[in-house]
Amino acid sequence: MSSALKITLILSLLLSAGSHAAGTAPRKTLAPFASEQALGSYLQQLQARQEALLREQRQLQRATSQYAAQPMAAPPPAPPAAPMAAKAAPVASAEAAESVTNVQTAGVDEGGIVKLHGKHLVMLRRGKLFTVQVGGNALQPVASLDAFAPGSDPSGSWYDEMLIDGDTVVVIGYSYSRGGTEIGLFDVNADGKLAYRATYHLRSNDYYSSRNYASRLTGGKLVFYSPLSLNLHRGDPFGGFPALRRWRPDAVPSDFRRIAPATRIYRTDEEPEIGAGLTLHTVTVCDLAQRDMRCAATAVMGPQGRVFYVSGESVFVWTTHRGRDSGVFRIPLDGSAPSALKVAGAPVDQFSFLESADGHLNVLLRAEGQGDAMWDGARGRGDMALLRVPLASFSDGRDSAPADSYKALPGGGGYGLQNRYVGSYLLYGNPGNPGRRQADQAWPRQPLYAVRWADAGRVQALSLPHGVERIEALGDDAVVIGAQGKDLHFSSIRLGVQAAIAARYIRVDAAQGESRSHGFFYKPQTAGEGMIGLPILGADERPGLNKSSASVLYLRNSGLQLTELGALAARPGQAPDDGCRASCVDWYGNARPLFLQGRVFALLGYEVVEGALRDGRIREVRRISYAPIASIASTLR
Repeated sequence: MSSALKITLILSLLLSAGSHAAGTAPRKTLAPFASEQALGSYLQQLQARQEALLREQRQLQRATSQYAAQPMAAPPPAPPAAPMAAKAAPVASAEAAESVTNVQTAGVDEGGIVKLHGKHLVMLRRGKLFTVQVGGNALQPVASLDAFAPGSDPSGSWYDEMLIDGDTVVVIGYSYSRGGTEIGLFDVNADGKLAYRATYHLRSNDYYSSRNYASRLTGGKLVFYSPLSLNLHRGDPFGGFPALRRWRPDAVPSDFRRIAPATRIYRTDEEPEIGAGLTLHTVTVCDLAQRDMRCAATAVMGPQGRVFYVSGESVFVWTTHRGRDSGVFRIPLDGSAPSALKVAGAPVDQFSFLESADGHLNVLLRAEGQGDAMWDGARGRGDMALLRVPLASFSDGRDSAPADSYKALPGGGGYGLQNRYVGSYLLYGNPGNPGRRQADQAWPRQPLYAVRWADAGRVQALSLPHGVERIEALGDDAVVIGAQGKDLHFSSIRLGVQAAIAARYIRVDAAQGESRSHGFFYKPQTAGEGMIGLPILGADERPGLNKSSASVLYLRNSGLQLTELGALAARPGQAPDDGCRASCVDWYGNARPLFLQGRVFALLGYEVVEGALRDGRIREVRRISYAPIASIASTLR
């Protein structure tokens, strides 16, 4: 373990020991604020302390200003500023039971760009919803509709994720102009027709993560995680608290109604660092059973850095500040009080978590990390450990995870680290240097670490001739995908008593066309048999937000032997002019492999291509375009 992680562990243990020295047993859950008055008083105290700190800083600046005119040695050049996140500057039934989304947790659906409703595919792309009939051996565009409220101004808004509950389509977006999450509700019928129902605004800061998804659907509950930075200098300290409003053409800020009263706001005994950011980490649960959507929120106070994970019953939010002051909150989805635990280190992303059936939380950690907002999930560093704690150890946040619940693991947490739990194993590894794609360059072998998470003392390092850019489950086994020079490798991993490399397939002159988890899909057919789909590009191409993937590659898995079945390719040429008005960059990708009722499809931008297995190969049988035509779209506005 790195010195940073060790020091944090020692401090957390001392804090834990101190909390028991007073002879007060910790509560099992966090205590909420007793009233709006108590919450307001606490915020006023924080504001007074921050203002005092600012006064001290100004006095120090004045005291040192007399030296400003004195000649001084030139300071060393400042490091280059971190690039601004591009997204912050918007560019001007058997069928029903099937899933087309590669989810982390069974039974917990994740917001995506394509879903299945009865005999129709429903797609969200570039600010519009589309339906395409695929049932009854059809392949036919049916309907399209703006993904925003009629009469609203969609500029500055991004419509990123979609979920379907019954006959309700939910579109989740973020509006920079309105400063919050947008929830659009649409009706879809058995014929694939779409109708707008309502739009709601949820107060939130930007939820975007290059790895995670903001929304989940489980047990009929629509679940959001949203961060809210507290501005203690505003006139109304509650003006930034969780709230919801229904959109109307003349909507005003006063339409917002609080959905997290003081009695649903929680904090631990950890005092926030004065001068540092304080965030309300908010979990909102909405009931879609009624046409007039109702939502309730629970919020916990903590530092800004965050990674969140949704299990079948809870949302876990891991908060960090500058690599220290880590805490993990467990927020139940049934509305009961959250609990917390002091911890050390930082997870990579949501895939670092597993709430296991034996009543434990397992988390892969790096010594330092800033959470997974924007592209931060790729940037952590430091030595690694596996935290494994009983869920029963969560309490009022005064306790720390015991030192023996951390197991040091090999390997440094470098840039772009990938990790995934598959069966009884935790797998993790680094991509190496994907920029080195010259075939004539030596390529160092990369370790894939395999840990039996229930017995972290058993760690294997499997040597791969390629980087680790993606780890996915193949039933109870796994596949690891990554580059070696200009080639893309697929290594199947057998996960039995020990982990072992089973076989390898190499796609020459290729690269992944999609890095998000939803880009991959595995369709099991029998035990040990199934089909893999993954968007790919040529080796000299790199995935881009304005690029369509060249094709979707399909492989057969037969007892972990991987063989190519072929690819379904996008039609070459310039993309159609769709008259896009909002969300005109494919932040969540635009290509997906789809397996429906024994049929094989590729979603490639505005095309749906169907293939069929003939003589052991996937061959195209037909394709359709569902693209709106700009000249037609403009007449319908």
